[in-house]
Amino acid sequence: MGRGAPGEPTAVRRVVRWPEGAPTDDVLAREEPLEIRVEDRAVAVTMRTPGADLDLAAGFLFTEGIVDGADDLVALEHLPGDADGNTVVARVAGGVEAHAEAVERATRALYATSACGICGKASLERIRLLAPPVRPVALDPEVLRWLPERLRAAQPAFDATGGLHGAALVALDGAIEVVREDIGRHNAVDKVLGSRLRADRVPVDDRVLVVTSRAGFELVQKARMAGVPALVAMGAASDLAVDLAVDGGMALVGFLREDRYVRYA
Repeated sequence: MGRGAPGEPTAVRRVVRWPEGAPTDDVLAREEPLEIRVEDRAVAVTMRTPGADLDLAAGFLFTEGIVDGADDLVALEHLPGDADGNTVVARVAGGVEAHAEAVERATRALYATSACGICGKASLERIRLLAPPVRPVALDPEVLRWLPERLRAAQPAFDATGGLHGAALVALDGAIEVVREDIGRHNAVDKVLGSRLRADRVPVDDRVLVVTSRAGFELVQKARMAGVPALVAMGAASDLAVDLAVDGGMALVGFLREDRYVRYA
């Protein structure tokens, strides 16, 4: 029993189940802070499930506009000597000075809210400046209806804990490219988008982003910053999320089930 090894997404705790009453071991999702640094400057601390930390940091830097592509990201590694693995350091082209405005903007925004990078109707103007409209795509209902089952089958940590969000990049024919899990829905999204950035395959204009959570503003923001043409969610969308999707020409789907869904945009 205990916290588990660094990088492990789960830990074991002693619990008592009712009505059985007997103590037993249970598997829980791990939650630990990850500090993201650009050069020697801390720009964010997010509570995350360990695993794919470099993808998470890359995705965060990408969707917050600090880097535009793989060429901007010179190096990305866990802080040497950090036994817990809870700090990631990014080295960027030209040093922090070359990205000072974006770093300042992201730092201020993250102090304002730990749930997302930017929030509020005024943020729509910033997104318009940073992210052009996406390339529209046609979504096939016969492909969409099987995505919840297919994504669920690709979530081993959720199987063990029941406590993690999932995010996936999926081709228009339904083929799943990458799946990531995290206790934070925005972290799961950053992980899948960061995997594409690290592979030097951005913008992500050839995939649908599928999430097990609701479709809040911050998820649509991250998708649009990455050039994703469609966001498909198992939960509901917010009004501001719909506004941002419509503004950018994104398809936005919620309440996805095998037999139904809601298309917001």
